[in-house]
Parts: sequence; structure tokens; C-alpha cells
Amino acid sequence: MDLDSSLLKAAQFCSPHIRTEAGAGVSDALEYLEHGEWEMVLLLLEELGDARPQPPEFWGLLADAARVMWLEWYVTWYEWRCGEARNGVLRAELCLLPTEGGGRKVPILPGKGLRPMWDIGRRTPEGELSVSIAFLWVEGHTPLEPGECAPVRLLPLTPEHWRHLKPSDVIAMHEMRPPSGTARIIEVMPPVVTAP
Repeated sequence: MDLDSSLLKAAQFCSPHIRTEAGAGVSDALEYLEHGEWEMVLLLLEELGDARPQPPEFWGLLADAARVMWLEWYVTWYEWRCGEARNGVLRAELCLLPTEGGGRKVPILPGKGLRPMWDIGRRTPEGELSVSIAFLWVEGHTPLEPGECAPVRLLPLTPEHWRHLKPSDVIAMHEMRPPSGTARIIEVMPPVVTAP
């Protein structure tokens, strides 16, 4: 795979009018690309992808480029973002119970494949709790320790079960009984729909 062509194809998804918080645009990314500043291009395109929702193909191209550059953490992150674009994602503030209060004994590491169950208000016909599964990504690079809170991203395994949730709703994380934490929904982002 040609690194330049993957980054160039990803840049073509970005509108020339989109700007990062620092004021950079796709023209800046293309200039860095001309000078072989691939990692700079990758990070700038990620920022531009955050400025306006991008389709799964965009994030797949960034994952391919990161793979060629041996940036494994970024490969995992961009593959995650590809799933977000395909299925939608919820951002939340997750607070873990302290270990002495029945919570988990080890931290949740950023970028690791945790797949807990969640009480999102669903019940069986008999009125029993019916949990749903969502992959969990701790934002940033700092582990989420027991008893602490941090922003997280939730990627539902069955997105249609989660569509009723809205910002400020509180859901419970289950790794076993009782719950090991609670999360307050901050943002609900739908899948990115691309033109046929």
C-alpha cells in the first residue's frame, strides 16, 4: 500500500472549508504531504475528521496509513472510529465504583477491548433486567482507575437497542452483579450516512 495515496485519498474526503480549532485546513495537510511529513498529515486529517463527521472509508484510510507507519495505537483508534462512523457512538462520563465498594480491582486501559454489559432500561417480557453489550473506549491515554470518573465512548453491539438514549440519561455498567459503574450520556452521535 502506498502511504502517500492513502493519505491523499483521505484528504479528498475533507471539505476545503473545514478548519481545525487551530485554523488548519486540508490545504495544510496537502502541503505537509508534499514534504513527506506523514505523521503530521495523519494527525491533521484526524482533527479535520473530528471537525465534520467522516464516513467509515475515511477512517479506514487513516488506519491503513498508520499501519504502514507502525503506529499501532493509532491503527486501533482509527479502526474504532471506522466502527463509530458505521454504527454510531455514545460519549459518556463513566464513574467506576471503588474496589472496596464492590467495583473492579484493576483499571480500564485506553484502547483495550473491554466489552461490558449495560443496563440501558430494557426489560424482558417478564419484567427482568435485559442488558445490552457495548464496546468501551476510555478517551485519552490515562487508565480509568476504580473509584474514578473519565469520558468514554460506547460502541453498541446492537445499535437499535440504544437509540432511545439521549444526553443526561444514566446507565449502569455490569461486568457481574452488582453494577461496577454508572455512566451519564454526554453526546449521541448517529452513524455517518454517505451518499450512494
